[in-house]
Amino acid sequence: MSRGLAAGTLRLRAWLFDTALSLWWDRGADHERGGFFDQLALHGAESPDLPKRVRVQARQIIVFAEAGRLGWQGPWPDAVAQGLAFLPCYRRGDGLYCASVDANGMCVASTPDLYDQAFVLFAFAAAFRALGQPAALCASAVALLERLDALLAHPVAGYREEASPPRTPLRSNPHMHLLEAMLAWVAAGVHDPFTSVAHAIVRLARERLIDPRTGAIGELYDDGWAFAAGAGGRVREPGHQFEWAYLLDEAQRLLGGDHCRVVADLLAFGAFGVIDGRVVSAVDHRGRITDASCRLWAQTERLRAMIRMQERASGPVANACGAAALESLETVERFLYAAPRGLWRERMDLAGGWIDESAPASSLYHLVTAIAGLPIHSAIGPARMNGRSR
Repeated sequence: MSRGLAAGTLRLRAWLFDTALSLWWDRGADHERGGFFDQLALHGAESPDLPKRVRVQARQIIVFAEAGRLGWQGPWPDAVAQGLAFLPCYRRGDGLYCASVDANGMCVASTPDLYDQAFVLFAFAAAFRALGQPAALCASAVALLERLDALLAHPVAGYREEASPPRTPLRSNPHMHLLEAMLAWVAAGVHDPFTSVAHAIVRLARERLIDPRTGAIGELYDDGWAFAAGAGGRVREPGHQFEWAYLLDEAQRLLGGDHCRVVADLLAFGAFGVIDGRVVSAVDHRGRITDASCRLWAQTERLRAMIRMQERASGPVANACGAAALESLETVERFLYAAPRGLWRERMDLAGGWIDESAPASSLYHLVTAIAGLPIHSAIGPARMNGRSR
């Protein structure tokens, strides 16, 4: 590991452990009505009465569970418990979870989203691993997966967005996060039924989602899992190429198989969307940039993927991956240090200026999972990673 990457790792770890986690527990949790707020203002007054999305509740459970696993000494068990206690507000009569509730926990968007179900499953896995493997959390995950199979299973592969009536386009992104959730359960030592679902999503990605001509994964598909007609079917998000590459490598580690060529192709295509160290929002199916704005999450996903590839490689390839990781780390820092400490800028415009908006809670999950993959965590272990709580 280069000195620059080592120093950057320590800076990000200090940002997370010394400030961000405490801030998002102190100000980002609703200590009166339960759950977590969707965003925090960079300056000025908060907006505590905004709806609360279920994906944010799930992601904050993941954040604080992972923080505890990594050795943060703040009140992560309280944060995980608060998130878990609020999740039943979203549970529908059919066993799926609605999209959002109001500040008091009353449903305001009842339609279930496959993306949201994936994150609830992931949150259960993270809490299961952090809290000593309580059987009730595993039972809740199995029950939700059974409802997905009963209500949203696609006759070819994967899952629909809605069952009645079936809605298109189908999306790759919820399946990516469903794979992430299944792998989290496998990593926690629970294989059935999660392993079989993970294998099925890997097959879906390799056989239908990835364009064999370019090695890139798309965003939108028709009901037969062919690329959707029109402009939507030609969109490729570079950040998702890096995210899928990491997860398929993780699937290879946990489930077996050989995805090395697929991972390499995803990374190579993702590189078409990197300009001056920044990952842009979108390219087309030929790799031509169509949206040169940037979002924080895509930078974290390149960072995580490049760190993983550096660990896998040797010689010049490892050096190149390390250089790309440092480049992404420094870009992430630009988003962090342009905001009050513990918060971040979410979007950069075409000219490199910042979009003036609140810091969305949903991005903390991307930051934590990227920082968790940095070498310091595997090198010195959780015991010496005792951040300060304040």
